[in-house]
Amino acid sequence: MRDGLTLCCLLWAHPGTESDLVAYEDRVLALLPEHGIELVARAIGDGRDGTPIETQVYRIPDQAALDAYTADPRRTALADERERVIARTELFPVALR
Repeated sequence: MRDGLTLCCLLWAHPGTESDLVAYEDRVLALLPEHGIELVARAIGDGRDGTPIETQVYRIPDQAALDAYTADPRRTALADERERVIARTELFPVALR
């Protein structure tokens, strides 16, 4: 799966919801393989000094796979939980070496 997109995702939690953010991500990341998306790395930090709680790197075969994942009804059903726990998300392309 070398072609396609490689994305990095940074996630910040609302204060006091750090462990809930990790639990939410556990649930939605479990859906990735069904969409042909590979989770290359997942790092969980402490959020101190404004750093993100989670950093994730994905390999995605194409935009259609990403669109299917983001529209997955099991994921969209958790939208309220996502709003409750995630204060900020940054998603951007990267190159792995």
